[in-house]
Formats: sequence, C-alpha cells, structure tokens
Amino acid sequence: MIAILGAGAWGTALAQTMALQEDVLLWAREIEVVAAINTTRQNPLFLPGVLLSPRIRATADLGELASCDFWLVVPPAQHVRRVLQAAPVGHGPTLILCAKGIEAGSLQLMAEVAAEVAPASPLAVLSGPSFAADVARGLPTAVTLAAAGEQRAAALADRIARPTFRPYATTDITGCEIGGAVKNVLAIACGAAMGAGLGESARAAIVARGFAEMTRFGLARGARAETLAGLSGLGDLVLTCGSTQSRNMQLGMALGQGKSAAEALAGRLSVAEGAATAPVLVEAAGRTNVDMPISQAVADLLAGNATVDEIIDRLLARPLKSESV
Repeated sequence: MIAILGAGAWGTALAQTMALQEDVLLWAREIEVVAAINTTRQNPLFLPGVLLSPRIRATADLGELASCDFWLVVPPAQHVRRVLQAAPVGHGPTLILCAKGIEAGSLQLMAEVAAEVAPASPLAVLSGPSFAADVARGLPTAVTLAAAGEQRAAALADRIARPTFRPYATTDITGCEIGGAVKNVLAIACGAAMGAGLGESARAAIVARGFAEMTRFGLARGARAETLAGLSGLGDLVLTCGSTQSRNMQLGMALGQGKSAAEALAGRLSVAEGAATAPVLVEAAGRTNVDMPISQAVADLLAGNATVDEIIDRLLARPLKSESV
C-alpha cells in the first residue's frame, strides 16, 4: 500500500493515479474530505467531478501511515515541516516530496526540510508539468523523479510509473526542486501581464527572461542546466505560464486587474504556492547575489509595494545588456 499525505487537488490526483495498480491510503486534514472520499468516492472540495477509485481509502489519522513504507508527501510547501513532524516517520519510510516551494525562514528546499525532520527516510522529489485535473482523468503526463543515485532514481520512477504517467529519472534533486519553486512565481508575473492587458508578446518575454532567472538561481544553488531545461524546469514553466488552469496564473491575473493580494487570495481553497514562495525566493537570491528582477517584481506586487504599471516601467527602464547575461 502506498500512502499519500495531503488530499488537495494534486494529492487526490496522485492517489487516483497510483490506485490504478495498488491500494492507496490518503491522509487529509479535513474531516469532511475524508468522509466524502470514503462514502461518495469524490473530493468535491478540491477535485470535483472525478469519481475516485475504490482502492483509495482516506483517513485523518496520521498514525495509520505507520503501516506504509512508501509515501508521497503533498502538503503545501510551507506546511511540509509541520506535517512531517506530526507523522510517524521513525521507521524510515521512503518519502517522495511533491510540494513545490522554498520554506520561509530557513530558505530550505523541501528535500532539505525533510532531511532534518525524517533523517532515517530515503528521499526523492517529484516535479514537472502536471495539472491535477489532467492527471486525475488519466491524460498523458511526463514528470521528473529525482533521487540520490541513478539506480535509486530509476527504481523509484519505475515504482510510480503508470500507463499514462511517465516519470523520467535524474539525480539532480536541487534542480528538480528549484524549477518547481521558481516557475510558480513566474506564473504570477505572466498572469499579471495578461490581467493588465499587456499582450502575448509580453507573456512570452516573461517566460524567456524568467527562465534565465530560474537558470541563474539554479546554477548558483548547484543545480544542473539540463535539469532546468527539462520537464521540471522549462516544461513546468511553459505549462504554468500558459494556462488559466494554473492557480498562480489566476492569482497574477487578479493582481493585474487591480486587486490586492489579500483580495485575490480571499476565499481560495487551493494554495497558489508562488504567493508564499516569491518573497522567500527573492531573499534567497539576494543572499547568493543572483539578479532576479521579475521575481522581485512579483514580490513587490504581492506586498503592495508597487503597481503593475510601476513595475512595467521599472523593468523596461533597466539597462540594456547581452541576452546571455
């Protein structure tokens, strides 16, 4: 049996996919979600309209996960530490981290957080272009599975592969994580440009120059360029910055239309990870002297320190330079 921590849209979609071949124990914090999954085979709060497999059983008791040796960890990035601290990790279950972000305060990636909380557990990271609704419906999806050592990465990729869910193995855990974290911030920028009516050319420029920021930051943190140009970096960036299915894109559009961050986030059940990641990313970039003007603009927009018009003027007024910089 495989355990999944977190029954949001992504966690539920992963449960549905894993249940194609084995039983799944799905932990949810919300009692109403547990009841709905076990009685109606649906998660109307986070993934409506999907009839879930009978091989999925939901629970609100973290203690039940002690019977499972293989976990997919899917809480929002800022809650991963707290959830793992409360979970029975003493027996050293394999943890595949599926949250995308950088922890506030520590500036740690999820694998670094998990290594502190669950030192006995082998770790891996799952990331890549994957909308929950697509995965839950069984539409073709390719992702990256990162773990220490080629054989281990390949074995874990084989463990979670399904007919329409194809993981590619890598040993670059840092690169896999950075792509997933940074692309959420850049998706907010793209959404803001679209919400402000700046056009598709502006969005394409943000994607390209944003990828340059992602690459600079990733290389400074020890990531490999080929990972950042792969599924978990450029692939996820293209998806998240190009579709209004993206929660981060939706948040950016609301900001671009003049709403404050508080107004844009009010009433949202699902988390737009980029909102929490943006200020943390800018802080981390500053500590390593990495220039990330688009990410800084998103952080300023979220904090209410600048309007979209002011940010556009600021970005366009930057000194001209070589594209390779």
